[in-house]
Amino acid sequence: MSLELLPLFLTALALGLLGGGHCIGMCGGLMGALTMSIPAQQRKGWTLWRILLGYNLGRISSYATAGALIGSLGWLAQDLGLGMILRTIAGLLMIAMGLYLANWWSGLTRIERVGRGLWRHIEPQARKLLPVTSAPRALALGALWGWLPCGLVYSTLIWASSHGNGILSAALMLTFGLGTLPTLMATGLMAERMLAFLRNRKVRVTAALLVILFGIWTLPGPHKAWLMGHNAPDTAPLDESQSTTHHH
Repeated sequence: MSLELLPLFLTALALGLLGGGHCIGMCGGLMGALTMSIPAQQRKGWTLWRILLGYNLGRISSYATAGALIGSLGWLAQDLGLGMILRTIAGLLMIAMGLYLANWWSGLTRIERVGRGLWRHIEPQARKLLPVTSAPRALALGALWGWLPCGLVYSTLIWASSHGNGILSAALMLTFGLGTLPTLMATGLMAERMLAFLRNRKVRVTAALLVILFGIWTLPGPHKAWLMGHNAPDTAPLDESQSTTHHH
């Protein structure tokens, strides 16, 4: 991985970690229900952790798949000269996510309606995999669960795809998914402590402001040159590499 891509991957990881409070609110109850559906004799020790890991690896794999698919459309948008528009949408969605994390504005939840039609077809298939009795079954269920409508995932997906490269977009979504892993793998007392930490007002506002800054940085415009202290033209961080790599 080249050094110019490192900030992108750190951003993707941070979005996953900072969105932990949203993850618990959105998927915490589902995670608890899935755990309770495991036969009692398997709900202990390494067997439990193996199944929980299966859920989450399946979920993260669906994020990466979505990243590859939407990232390919991002490549098409770049070719059609719509890259600036895509980056603007990505930046605005990230700002909306920051406002949501701080409980300042909940408009982002409206875009979750986009995925509800697809989820209505996926959910019955997911229910057929219950109760979960093995890690492969958990992996399959997690792969379906990953398509649950989620504003955090959608906003990160648009941001990842705005770079116009399906492989890079998939890798960024994979990194984002890994960032969400600690929160959703936590169980019992550890989960309660983590939830209390993530619900702390100062933590939420700090996370929200960081996400908003990510969004402002993503937006095209002269503000980047001002932030960097010079008059560099506003170009996407990957424009130079895209001209030689995104057709591969």
